[in-house]
Amino acid sequence: MVRFFGKAIGKVDDKGRVVFPAIYRDALAREGEDMTLVVKKSVQGDCLNLFTRAEWERRSDKVLEGLDPELNPEHAAFWSKYNDGVYYVVPDGKLGRLNIPSELLMETGLTKEVVFAGVGYKIEIWPKDRRESTLMSDGQFKETAARLSDKK
Repeated sequence: MVRFFGKAIGKVDDKGRVVFPAIYRDALAREGEDMTLVVKKSVQGDCLNLFTRAEWERRSDKVLEGLDPELNPEHAAFWSKYNDGVYYVVPDGKLGRLNIPSELLMETGLTKEVVFAGVGYKIEIWPKDRRESTLMSDGQFKETAARLSDKK
């Protein structure tokens, strides 16, 4: 199972394509992963989430386990919204470009420079000018780390 770490800067071209960074392409290749990726708007922030197809299937199956969209209207509405705007993307063979759907680019403000941030099981794609402001301060990080470590 591939894990993504580190960050890389990219640019969105006029056709909505962005070069998928080599550090992440190499990680997929090393693990023998399928190059088909899933992209969707984050539930947590104004960025895009990029998953391997296998990771997306694992995570969406886990969400679905707690739902009954067939019989519960609230669950059905949630499940529909959760899957709205989910797209498969595959880096092109020549440059490794990803063609990101325009609706996702517009919803997240991805217009020029972007930051790819590997956070383990997924890659977040942020507008470059917004990424840093979303991170915890060092003090918050230390406090949270201490609090979470006490729960083990």
